[in-house]
Amino acid sequence: MPDKNDPKYHDRYEKEVAAGREFARMTKIDKVAAWVQRFANRHTKLFLGIIFTFIFLCFGFNIYRISHVWNQSKDSKSAIERQEELVRNRHQRLSNSVSGIVEDDKEYQMINQNNNDNGHKKD
Repeated sequence: MPDKNDPKYHDRYEKEVAAGREFARMTKIDKVAAWVQRFANRHTKLFLGIIFTFIFLCFGFNIYRISHVWNQSKDSKSAIERQEELVRNRHQRLSNSVSGIVEDDKEYQMINQNNNDNGHKKD
């Protein structure tokens, strides 16, 4: 952005500053900023403690996430390999469940046949 003192862009700069101040006033950001500034001036050590605690917590969380990502499995699979594995597993589960249904159906037919002839075999 050009220098704010450049006469060529002075009007544009003033309009942007006025728009920013109007936005801050409408959203009450200016009042929140003033309250935070007042709190920081009155309670300097507490404010610094809060800010540095927040910074250390963020830093610690970032270190935790970096170590978590670093320690994940090293065998990187492409998206195609992952999709093929999911399809293979799903197909295996479906075939196992269908074979279970067929076996149950055979057992049902056998029981039903025995009930039809009242347990007597025809000679």
